[in-house]
Amino acid sequence: MEELTFGTLIAVFEEMFGRGLFWLMVVVAAGITLAYLFVLIRDRAVNWRKFLLAQLSMPVGAIAAVVFVQAVTHSGFSDVGGPIDVIVLLLVAGLGAVGMAILVYTLESLIGTKRTRPAGHR
Repeated sequence: MEELTFGTLIAVFEEMFGRGLFWLMVVVAAGITLAYLFVLIRDRAVNWRKFLLAQLSMPVGAIAAVVFVQAVTHSGFSDVGGPIDVIVLLLVAGLGAVGMAILVYTLESLIGTKRTRPAGHR
């Protein structure tokens, strides 16, 4: 692989996860991102209580992302061979943590509980 292009990355991810699962993950991520943008535009401000709850969920997202990638790629922690493998796992964990925070904040804003709704909202 002499060049790292966008097409090459898509091909690698399709090979790792399978074509169907990869594109399903892309569609789900796009949907959650659009819902998050909708919430930010609708609310016009960050609700700090929801933000704290979202941050508290980040370790769960990090662990879930690493376990998911390990399961889908049929790898184990014993297969981690060098520094680049550790860096990739840390990136996966970081993306999982951020993704979980965005998901939790969005769901809490759309569904909400009495405790996190602004005063005057039903």
